[in-house]
Amino acid sequence: MTTPTNDDTATGTTGTTSDGNGTEGITGLGVVIGSTDSAALIAWYRAALEPLGARWAEHLLIVGPGAIIGFDERDDVADRAAEPGRQLINLTVRDIRAAEKHLNSLGVTWVRPVEEVGDGWHFSTIVDPVGNYLQILQGPGTP
Repeated sequence: MTTPTNDDTATGTTGTTSDGNGTEGITGLGVVIGSTDSAALIAWYRAALEPLGARWAEHLLIVGPGAIIGFDERDDVADRAAEPGRQLINLTVRDIRAAEKHLNSLGVTWVRPVEEVGDGWHFSTIVDPVGNYLQILQGPGTP
């Protein structure tokens, strides 16, 4: 089931947002990871993702055009993710084998090693220090 973001009964459109020029209004996507020790989690994500092209900006990682990972110190979450597969953070990289080599140098735990799954796609999944799953992907024609 989806929940509409907008209901324009005059035009009969539901679930879209527009900037008034006929183009979609969504310009980005952010993920915020809550943790009981955000400083340690930030340090891990920076070490893992900055060499792959992410950029730290004040309090979040910019991982692509309009895409960020934020971090929140919280006292209402467990120390570890209860169901790590419930949500997955997906990052597409230009060179998955270079990413694999870098992540191995950090001693990451692979839930799913890098594998070619067909049609030029490569998938892999690692686990962050608090148990969240982070997928690293490379698709055909990735610039």
